Amino acid sequence: MDRFDCAVIGGGPAGLSAAINLHQRGKTVQVLGAAPGFLAKAEQVDNYLGMPGVTGEEMLRQFSAHAAAMGIQALPGRVANILPMGNGFMINFNGEILESRTVILACGIARAKPVPGEAEFLGRGVSYCATCDGMLYRGKKLLVWGLSPEAAHEANFLDSIGCQVSFVAAKQPPELRESVRFIPGNLKAVGGEEVVQWAQIGPKQEAFDGVFILRSAIAPDTLLPGLAIENGSVPVDRNMATNLPGVFAAGDVTGAPLQVAKAVGEGLIAGLSAADYLDKNPA
Repeated sequence: MDRFDCAVIGGGPAGLSAAINLHQRGKTVQVLGAAPGFLAKAEQVDNYLGMPGVTGEEMLRQFSAHAAAMGIQALPGRVANILPMGNGFMINFNGEILESRTVILACGIARAKPVPGEAEFLGRGVSYCATCDGMLYRGKKLLVWGLSPEAAHEANFLDSIGCQVSFVAAKQPPELRESVRFIPGNLKAVGGEEVVQWAQIGPKQEAFDGVFILRSAIAPDTLLPGLAIENGSVPVDRNMATNLPGVFAAGDVTGAPLQVAKAVGEGLIAGLSAADYLDKNPA
């Protein structure tokens, strides 16, 4: 099982800044997940010191190149959950378990609101990770709500292990298997008695044994039980520490202003604070 001094969740400006500064302090660090997509779509960024008029895509390219030159690579994929364990954390990433002594949340903001029944049935028929939980539903009738670039691949995986898969999205991905039923639209609600028994797509309800909601970003308090949230953001102190020991946060996840310069600065502080925490709490 891979173990790191720090796992950085999110490969955007805040995450890469944190990782670089942890690396400079001699700590082992792994960035999990790609950059949030919002900066990459920026047509022009004019308020970042020293890089006037650059596109968001080019800015991310330069940030990634800087990190790569130091041996830091962001692993593509999704973190399903993070669980405190002894003097560290167990992280479910792409269906594999990783261990880290500290965590920095730099995962951006989850803009989508949960649908009715989502939180209530999480772990009882609602899942955010097909590769993590798919084997529990072999032979079952499943609905996949595809809101991320990887969603079609996860639906195909469920189909390949013998699940009866329906895929709901605004439009059909070209890579979706022919054996996966496509439903145009959006998930409106999930419900049932003790476990998920149905999902509502548009005005219609249909029976399902499980619902996989595959968003690009998951709300941080869903990732990490017990994490404090205020007005949709993670509250931190001046050291970017959260209410949980060993957990720090930086960037858009901590709230406005949603600016690159703020994200980079907070990432630096979070990285230095995590390194200091590791020094004061040896394994």
